[in-house]
Amino acid sequence: MPQKDPCQKQACEIQKCLQANNYLESKCEAVFQEMRRCCGRYPPGRSICCSGFEIEEKERQKQKSTSQGTPGPPA
Repeated sequence: MPQKDPCQKQACEIQKCLQANNYLESKCEAVFQEMRRCCGRYPPGRSICCSGFEIEEKERQKQKSTSQGTPGPPA
């Protein structure tokens, strides 16, 4: 029997919040943060519900490293 997705509850809460708030993501930021916390507790691929959040995190890390640029030579 397959294991239950560990972040399914949070994913359902996101759907409920979005439906209750006419799909305005800004009204559900706290629920999105809960989902990110849940996804952070498990290795990538463990939760199918986290797949979009894992992609988001990779993009965030890529932007972070790009915005910091490459370090110059030591002075």
